[in-house]
Amino acid sequence: MMTPRFFLRAFSGRSLKARSAAKPVRILKSPLERVMSWGLLFVMLSAMGVLSTRNAVRAGRSSAAEITADPRVRQALAKLAGEADSVTEEQIRITEIPAPTFRESLRGTHLAKLLTDAGLKVHTDQAGNVIGERAGSAKGEFVLVTAHLDTVFPAGTDVHVRRDGSKLRGPGISDNGTGLATLPALARIMRDTKLETRSSILFVADVGEEGEGNLRGVRKLVENYRKQLRCVIALDGASIDYVTTAALASRRVEITISGPGGHSWSDFGVPNPINALARGIALFVKTPAPDSPRTTFNIGSIEGGTSVNSIPAEATIKVDLRSEAEPEILKLESALRRAIQSGVDEEMQAAREHGMAGGAGLSINTKVLGVRPGGELADNSPLLAAVQAADDYLGNRARIERSSTDANIPLSLGIPAIALGAGGSSGGAHSLQEWYDPTGREIGMQRVLLTLLQVAGLNPPTS
Repeated sequence: MMTPRFFLRAFSGRSLKARSAAKPVRILKSPLERVMSWGLLFVMLSAMGVLSTRNAVRAGRSSAAEITADPRVRQALAKLAGEADSVTEEQIRITEIPAPTFRESLRGTHLAKLLTDAGLKVHTDQAGNVIGERAGSAKGEFVLVTAHLDTVFPAGTDVHVRRDGSKLRGPGISDNGTGLATLPALARIMRDTKLETRSSILFVADVGEEGEGNLRGVRKLVENYRKQLRCVIALDGASIDYVTTAALASRRVEITISGPGGHSWSDFGVPNPINALARGIALFVKTPAPDSPRTTFNIGSIEGGTSVNSIPAEATIKVDLRSEAEPEILKLESALRRAIQSGVDEEMQAAREHGMAGGAGLSINTKVLGVRPGGELADNSPLLAAVQAADDYLGNRARIERSSTDANIPLSLGIPAIALGAGGSSGGAHSLQEWYDPTGREIGMQRVLLTLLQVAGLNPPTS
C-alpha cells in the first residue's frame, strides 16, 4: 500500500500531470517506515480536527489516507488533469447559452444531457433544478454537489466567449461556467474509474442563485432532501485560494415612490418621485456602515419616468444590504426607510412652496425582494477537515471566507456546507469584462473530487 506521505509529495503543487510523469512514486516496504509514516499522518490529521468527536472515519467515511492510496483515485486524478482542456471547451459552450435568473431552462436542458451522458439518472424538479443522481450503497443519505445555472446578465446580453491569449472573456464565463462544466466532468470520471461511494451523490445544476433569484433553487433542494442530506458542496467561480464556510447574510429591498405625474412645464412644482428618491438616497448614503462586523450597502438599480419632458408618476430603487451580523442589516434597512421618508417629506415641502401640493401627494411602497440567512460551519466539521486534507495533499493553500452562495441555506439550517471554486483564475465577475484563465484548473477539480470522496465515503473496489 502506498503511504500518503510520499504520495502527497508526488502529486502536490500546481502541475499534477507534470509531477506524476516525472518519476515513480516511492513504495515504503519496511514495517518501521510504514509505522513512522502512519504515525506522522495521525498527528497531522488530529491537528486538522479530522479526529474530532465527529470524526469522518468514525462516522464510516473514508479518510484522506485511505482515498489517496487507492489506485482508482490516482487514475481519476490523472484523468481530470488529462481532460482539463475538454472541460474548458465545454465551459465555453455552456457560457454561450444565455441563462438570466428565472430564464435558465435552455441552459438547464444542456446540462441535463451532459449529466445523462455521464451516466446519471437525471430529472428536473418543480423549481427547475437539474438533478443527476449517482446511487450509493447506503439507502437514504445524500451528498449534494451543486453549481448555479443563472447569471446576473439580462436577456439580450452578448454572451459570446472570445479568446485573449490564455484568457477567455465573456459574461458568466467564470461565474458560473466554471462550476457548471466541472459537474459532469466529475460524474463522468467517477463512472469511468469505477469510484463507488457509500452515500448517494446528487450532481445538481440549480436555478435562482443570483440576485432576485433569492437562492430559490437550493431552497427547494434542501426542502426536498433535508432529512437525508449529509452535506452540501457548492461550486461557484474559479478560485481555489479560499473555502467559504460562513454564510454572509443579506436583504434585498425594493422601494417605489408614486405620485400624480404631469407635464414638465405646465405642472412644474408637482411632487416628483425621482426627486424624492434622490433626496432620500443622498441622506442614506451618509449612513455609517461598521467595519466590524463588516456591513455594506449598495443601491444597484434606479428606474422611473417615461420621457424627458414628463414628471414621472413612479420611481423605484433596489438596494442590497449585507452584514456579517444580521442585526446590522435590520439597522441599515431602518435607516434606509427613514431616509426615503425624509426625501418624500422634503419633496412635498418643496411642492408646497411652489403652491403645487394641493393635489395627490407621494406614496411609498416597500417590498423585500429576498432574504439570505447567515450561518457558519463548525471548526471541527468533518467537511472542513476533508477539504483541508485535500488542500494538503495537493499542496494548495486556502483561507477561510464568508460569502453569499448556495451554501447559505444549508448552513442556516445546521447542515454542513461549503462553497469552493472549481479551478483556474478569474476576474471581473458580474461585469461585461469578466474573464477566466483555465491554467491549473485541474487542481480545482481534483480538490473537489478528493473532498467529495472523503465525505461520501469511498467503497472498496468490487471483484
